[in-house]
Amino acid sequence: MTSIYELALGPAFKSLHPRIQERFGFCSSDRTASIGQGVMERIWFSKWTALPLLLGTTRHIMFPQGGTGIPFTIENYAYQDSYGRETVTWIRKFKFPDAIRYFDATMIYSSQRQGIVDYLGNKQHLAVDLEITAASNRGIRIRSGDQRFYEGWLGFRFPRILTGTADVCEWYDEDIEQYRISVEVTNPILGTVFQYEGNFQAHFIETQPSFIPLDVKPLREEKRE
Repeated sequence: MTSIYELALGPAFKSLHPRIQERFGFCSSDRTASIGQGVMERIWFSKWTALPLLLGTTRHIMFPQGGTGIPFTIENYAYQDSYGRETVTWIRKFKFPDAIRYFDATMIYSSQRQGIVDYLGNKQHLAVDLEITAASNRGIRIRSGDQRFYEGWLGFRFPRILTGTADVCEWYDEDIEQYRISVEVTNPILGTVFQYEGNFQAHFIETQPSFIPLDVKPLREEKRE
């Protein structure tokens, strides 16, 4: 079985740094997970978006809080969801002095859309198309596209003017022997609304498909892509 990121990148996957290939190259049949721990050098948000970010906090989709030197963890497990789709978790916990903030996502490879769909939050209400490319620093670049909202029978596509476009780059810095990550979310009218950058170490653990921790899985799974 091939990882969802290798499916998305095709031959370009081999151009990534070996450590990036390692982090993005496993799938459920490999029975492994990547567990990272590090520090966000800076987390920033626009005060104009504090209210919508606050609403997203309850569903683990960004948050209206910033700071420097914030410890964080990231958990990437690969498993097959209840619909048989190859899935990778992105569970991020940011440990502020007065609170722990969460940013959860689960990614699948959609044959229907011929690319990766990112379900944001702990209830998969937001489905986002992702463009995956190889970065010039041999890292992986992820850019968000169309966004759809699913809740019960309701389903619709968000107008671009009401959404944020995320630009993510993760690469391996050989000078400090750590992974680095940079995220910027922008809106067509408001400009940059949320961003963070930091570095982390990651180690791999053995897993069993039937014993993926419950706290890394979404509370509900959405069939619509």
